[in-house]
Amino acid sequence: MRDIHVSEISDTVKNMCIDVNYELSEDMKRALTDAQEKEESELGKQIFSKLQENLKIAKEDQIPICQDTGMAVFFVEVGQEVHFVGGDITAAINEGVKNGYTEGYLRKSVVGDPLIRKNTGDNTPAVIHYSIVPGDKVKITCAPKGFGSENMSRVFMLKPADGEEGVKNAVVQAVKDAGPNACPPMVIGVGIGGTFEKCALLAKAALLRPVGESSEIEYVADMEKEILTRINETGIGPAGLGGKITALAVNINTYPTHIAGLPVAVNICCHVNRHITRIL
Repeated sequence: MRDIHVSEISDTVKNMCIDVNYELSEDMKRALTDAQEKEESELGKQIFSKLQENLKIAKEDQIPICQDTGMAVFFVEVGQEVHFVGGDITAAINEGVKNGYTEGYLRKSVVGDPLIRKNTGDNTPAVIHYSIVPGDKVKITCAPKGFGSENMSRVFMLKPADGEEGVKNAVVQAVKDAGPNACPPMVIGVGIGGTFEKCALLAKAALLRPVGESSEIEYVADMEKEILTRINETGIGPAGLGGKITALAVNINTYPTHIAGLPVAVNICCHVNRHITRIL
């Protein structure tokens, strides 16, 4: 059994919240550079140029890439041989979020009640997804989610008879409906299978896969390519002002499901697809 003091969790989370909001991951930077080269619209090229300039300024001046620094979402894999000491891990993660968003001068966007709408003042609580895995390590992934794109996400409870074509049509329709509101170019996370809530979690997790990596399942990888092509043929383009590149990637996760169902979730993310991972 390995002891980990929760203060180490808090310190790690604080730094992750700051770092992930100041600089995009390498896969996203490469994807934006590649997309800029492929874009044919003159206006689209100008928009990509401005996005690159924004990334450069954010990194050099250590300021947020986007004013919407998101609701903090965490995927935490806890080794079954880990023992947390010094307090509660959920409280420790939220302490890290509070400190990160305060010390990093990040916008506090969380309200304590969905209808009363009073801001909590420190961007807590975070949304935390735990899983127990073998080993004595803790893997923490932080993925702040802005709500311009989050609001455009969808869940479809399709019929099994809708099949693969029905899934493709649902994903493309979700992107068309989102249009410029999701701040394209987008990354599209898709979850297929499970239950109502499981497919949504699959879609969220799909956004964490490095852009450019296809599914290991052959037919799923083929679907990803076809859906991406269809999305980029919509002509929505960068910032929704027309062009060849509307999406940078379509990442699909699947899970077994019930004989009577075909749940599909589409979690759209803008071009600021933030994700960072640390292992303790």
